Amino acid sequence: MKKTKLEYSASQTRFGLVQFLLIVLLFYFLCMSFEIPFIFRTGSNSGSDYGSFTDTLPRQMLVGGEANWVVGEEDPHRPFKDPGRVRQVGRVQFKTVSEIFVNSSFFDNGGVSDEFSIFHKTAKHAISMGRKMWNGLDSGLIEETPIKNRTEKCPEMVSVTEFEFEKKSRVLVLPCGLTLGSHVTVVATPHWAHAERDGRVTKGDDVKTEMVMVTQFMMELQGLKAVDGEDPPRILHFNPRIKGDWSGRPVIEQNTCYRMQWGSALRCDGRESSDEEESVDGEVKCERWKRDDVGDGYDESRKTWWLNRLMGRRKKITHDWPFPFEEGKLFVLTLRAGMEGYHISVNGRHITSFPYRTGFVLEDATGLAVKGNIDVHSVYASTLPSTNPSFAPQKHLEMQSIWKAPSLPQKPVELFIGILSAGNHFAERMAVRKSWMQQKLVKSSKVVARFFVALHARKEVNVDLKKEAEYFGDIVIVPYMDHYDLVVLKTVAICEYGVSTVGAKYIMKCDDDTFVRVDAVIQEAEKVKGRESLYIGNINFYHKPLRTGKWAVTYEEWPEEYYPPYANGPGYILSYDIAKFIVDDFEQQKLRLFKMEDVSMGMWVEKFNETRPVAVIHSLKFCQFGCIEDYFTAHYQSPRQMICMWDKLQRLGKPQCCNMR
Repeated sequence: MKKTKLEYSASQTRFGLVQFLLIVLLFYFLCMSFEIPFIFRTGSNSGSDYGSFTDTLPRQMLVGGEANWVVGEEDPHRPFKDPGRVRQVGRVQFKTVSEIFVNSSFFDNGGVSDEFSIFHKTAKHAISMGRKMWNGLDSGLIEETPIKNRTEKCPEMVSVTEFEFEKKSRVLVLPCGLTLGSHVTVVATPHWAHAERDGRVTKGDDVKTEMVMVTQFMMELQGLKAVDGEDPPRILHFNPRIKGDWSGRPVIEQNTCYRMQWGSALRCDGRESSDEEESVDGEVKCERWKRDDVGDGYDESRKTWWLNRLMGRRKKITHDWPFPFEEGKLFVLTLRAGMEGYHISVNGRHITSFPYRTGFVLEDATGLAVKGNIDVHSVYASTLPSTNPSFAPQKHLEMQSIWKAPSLPQKPVELFIGILSAGNHFAERMAVRKSWMQQKLVKSSKVVARFFVALHARKEVNVDLKKEAEYFGDIVIVPYMDHYDLVVLKTVAICEYGVSTVGAKYIMKCDDDTFVRVDAVIQEAEKVKGRESLYIGNINFYHKPLRTGKWAVTYEEWPEEYYPPYANGPGYILSYDIAKFIVDDFEQQKLRLFKMEDVSMGMWVEKFNETRPVAVIHSLKFCQFGCIEDYFTAHYQSPRQMICMWDKLQRLGKPQCCNMR
């Protein structure tokens, strides 16, 4: 039967469609074979009205406070939906070493102004030395030494004379720390007061300089073996101020200090601790002594006190002992380690008790230092522990599979957390693994956390670091020799990893002594309206560089009068597009680098904001100075405090600090 014209036309059409589909399929396979990526660009972002906050930032950077914004359905053009972010994850394999600095020409100073040439020279040298160090480790030229859990034999008592104590820079080493019942006796004489200039602010912000009489001294229990290459923690800071305190009275102040961060001070000013206040092993925290600002009838006389004692009266007895330390008068001070805290007696009389604080244990107190306006005649310590495990930082590593990082997911993650750490911070990293990295979002790989560590000056530390990285799978080694002024390079590496390796929607940077509430951080980021690039943290506005002192910044390093708005370094969050902008600028050698990494981030966000609006969210719950109620992040937490905070979060279901015992 002869086909009609209509049937013939339909047959030709079907044949043409089949040919077209075959051509499309062939083109698809060719693309996959040559790995030609499909690149999609998002549409431009539109700004949002954030009210009066907008005027507080230059260049119309959008700022929000701790507002509870209602988040609707995500906009399909949000930068986090970038298909390029989705496709990269399947192609990139996890590597122990960051490759962001594989091209050494990044620091050739080409096109960089002179004021930044010093930084670039320092960076280039550190990267060159780091590459040599890592090549030696990787090739086996630097041999691996096993971690030994040896036991030290320590004397049960130590003593020094005045001459020996001065020769040892006024530090008595307690080889195995302290134990329950240990006591240290110091025989010394305070100096007579001397005149010092005291600058005080008066009306009209004028500084008036006055001469004041001062004499004080400090006795400290220090953790000499708890850290390496940094100031030891002050486990107990005992500071009698005979003259010169701001109150005008003699006082005793006690405290702890970890990484230059002081805790809450206990001040004894002559008033006895109240009955309602918690005692320490049954002793009051502060005893009473005679004060100059009370009348003669305030206390019973010493004669009456002895009479009442002889008569066996049961009522509470008060007495008017003077301040325990006097100028030019010898004293005998005894410090004893009790069950709940330290107890200090002077000339046989109890003066004060200081409760143990979370974060330190007795064996950590491996040194007694005495400094200030005082002559020390002798120091004697007894009932010391005779044995104690090695104080090598590596002893804190627990090689158990439960602490290993889960494998990287095959799809983009919600949040990537880059943790800045130092090579010898074995205890800090182990505490993070055992605390907030056990959060279910991290264990399920919806959130990925990695430590970013540069190489240490000591080869043996790097050997142990490499072993740690290979076992736990959560360390990214940034191959340069670690240097405080080059911390910003780790931040760039964090951005590169978050963009290229895990394709994270949000990238967070924190320190290894920062406790992070992972779920709360994500919830805070999700409050931002759908189409905004974001920068969240504890934001500093209009801060000026310090031009003098330890943290001075020269005009060559930073010529501007103010820093840009920036989030404090211990914890902040970026959106994916800002991190990608940073990485792209770095690879194109257009990224301005400054030694203060948090200021650098503020500078980069400000530059990004020139082309696209950024929602800058300020929250005090990203705590810079320690821990506060309902924190998002808590900084300056010791390893034991990290474990304590995680335990409280698990047991109580709400965040609580571990500042006190």
